[in-house]
Amino acid sequence: MIALALKFTLLYGMVLMLVALGGMFSERSGIINIALEGIMVIGALIGVIITRELQGYAGFVQVSVSVLCAGLAGLAYAFLLAFASINLKADQTIGGTALNILATAIAMVIAKRVNSVGGKLSDSARLKYSYDAFVYKIFGVTVNVFLFIGIALLIISYIVLYKTKLGLRLRACGEHPQAANSVGVNVLGMRYTGVLISGFLGGIGGFAYILPSIDTWDFKNGIAGMGFLALAVMIFGQWHPIKIFLAAMFFSIFKSLANIADSVSFLAKLRWPKEIYNMMPFIASIVVLTLTSGKSRAPKAEGIPYEKGQR
Repeated sequence: MIALALKFTLLYGMVLMLVALGGMFSERSGIINIALEGIMVIGALIGVIITRELQGYAGFVQVSVSVLCAGLAGLAYAFLLAFASINLKADQTIGGTALNILATAIAMVIAKRVNSVGGKLSDSARLKYSYDAFVYKIFGVTVNVFLFIGIALLIISYIVLYKTKLGLRLRACGEHPQAANSVGVNVLGMRYTGVLISGFLGGIGGFAYILPSIDTWDFKNGIAGMGFLALAVMIFGQWHPIKIFLAAMFFSIFKSLANIADSVSFLAKLRWPKEIYNMMPFIASIVVLTLTSGKSRAPKAEGIPYEKGQR
C-alpha cells in the first residue's frame, strides 16, 4: 500500500510541479497563463502520437524524442497566448480560456484522425500506447522517467530564476517593466521568453500526466482539470520553485487518494464513490487558497499589457 501511495504521489506531484513551474515563469514575466490546461492537452497529444510512432526503437530514443516533442508542442501552443497578450494586448484571462477550449477540440479531431480507417474519421478519440520505456522499479517502488526529468528541471528553474541575468530580467519585467526598460531590458522579448518556457514545461507536464500510469487515454476528457490545479499549486507556492515543489507534493497526496482508496482499509470501508476522491484536491485548493490568499504576493505587473514609454 505504501509503495502504491508513493508511486501515485510522486507521479502527480511531478506533473503539478512541472506545470506550476511553467506558470511561474510566465507570471514572473508579467503574463497570466490561464492556458496551462490547453497547453497540457496539446503536449500530451503530440507526446502520445510520437511515442506510438517510435514503438520498436531504443527506449532512450523513444523517451527523449517524445518528451522533447511534447515540450515543443506546448511551446508552440503557448506562442498563441504570447502573441495575443503581448502584441495584440488582448485580455490574458479571456485569451487563455479560449485556448483551453480550443485545445480539447483540436486534440479530439487529431486523435480521431489517427484512429481513422480507410480515410474515414473515427468516432473515438481514445489513443492506445505503451509506456514500458518510461517506467522503472527502484527498491520495489514503481517510478517513471518524469521523476528524474522533474527534479532536473526544478533545479534548473531555481538556478535560472535566481542565479542568472535572464532570471533577474524576467522578474524585473513582472514587477516593474518600465524600470526594466529604462536600463535596456527588452520587456517584450522577456515576456515572450517567460510564456514560451511556460509552454515547454506545460507540454511536458501534460505528457507526464497521461502516460506513465495507464496505456490509453480518451482526449475528449482533456486533461481532467490538472492545469487549473497546477495554477493553485503555483499560487500556494508563492511563485517560488522550492515552495511550488512542496505545494505540488501536498496536493498530490489528495490526488492520489482515488488510486489507493481500495488498498487502504479504513477508506475502503467508507465505500465512497471514486468521484469524491477525484474532487478532493480541488476542494483542498479552494480551502488552502481561501486561507492563504491574504498573504499571496503576485508579481505586481502580471496581467497588465506593457506600453513602452508609459509610467
